[in-house]
Amino acid sequence: MGGLARGYGHPGLSIRQHVRLVEFGAASVWSVTCPPLFARALAPVRRSADRQFHLVLLLEGEAAIVHHGRETPLSAGDFSFDDHLRPLQLRAGPIRAVGVAIPEALLPLPPEEADRMLGRRLPGRAGAGALLARLLTQLTEDTGTFRPSDGPRLGTVLGTMVAALLTHSPAPDDGGDDGGCAPPETPSRTLTPRIRAFIQRRLSDPELTPRAVAAAHGISLSYLHRLFEDESETVAAYIRRRRLERARFDLADPAEAATPVHAIAARWGFARAGDFARAFRATYGIAPTDFRRHARVPSGRIAT
Repeated sequence: MGGLARGYGHPGLSIRQHVRLVEFGAASVWSVTCPPLFARALAPVRRSADRQFHLVLLLEGEAAIVHHGRETPLSAGDFSFDDHLRPLQLRAGPIRAVGVAIPEALLPLPPEEADRMLGRRLPGRAGAGALLARLLTQLTEDTGTFRPSDGPRLGTVLGTMVAALLTHSPAPDDGGDDGGCAPPETPSRTLTPRIRAFIQRRLSDPELTPRAVAAAHGISLSYLHRLFEDESETVAAYIRRRRLERARFDLADPAEAATPVHAIAARWGFARAGDFARAFRATYGIAPTDFRRHARVPSGRIAT
């Protein structure tokens, strides 16, 4: 199978190498061998509905990425994570690497949870990182065993695995790459994450309301609202956004192509299809049915 001439995952970087590229629905996986290089993306790309995240695993060699003025060194076995919206610099080589490009619609994470990991080193030697590393390597080396109909489903699997890696990697304030110390534990600091996890587990329940959340944790409704005062949104807004994100993920999933939009809406706690359609359009600027059509790759092909 012949490779395709492609640039590095960030479109602002002017690197042209012989890259082996494999498309799995809306996601793509690639492998590359590069000589020593220095590249710079001077300006960010405007945010669009087609935002993509790029996860790169360094297989051999050493590299460094400069993102927002912070330099992150990488060695074999490390992942780096970025999107095409922010400028960055790359120094590397010679290196061998594999990578995956995931549309935002296929990444089942809130945007802020993905954003906090941009430009950071992620572990690829154990746990979810090691599993994803093996999958990426196999997908680029053994494409002959996959049928074209496997592509969209594998793209969905890749999005889920990338989300698992991001979720289980140390956050910047967890004593990760920035070397900071975690703030002292307080009741609100430990309770708020438990509340978020509780909400996530019960998004499908149409009776999930701020009052129900407060009652389940033995706190008053006013205290629940105070816990969220330092957050960027209210409890109700957080519940609605997480439901919309899960519904959007299902709408982009080829395995859900036969599931009616109203059924997906009900699955994630929207009792009325009209309310779901209005909330989805208000949040994403597009109707659910149009988003589903836009997110799907018609041929579902695997290209090499």
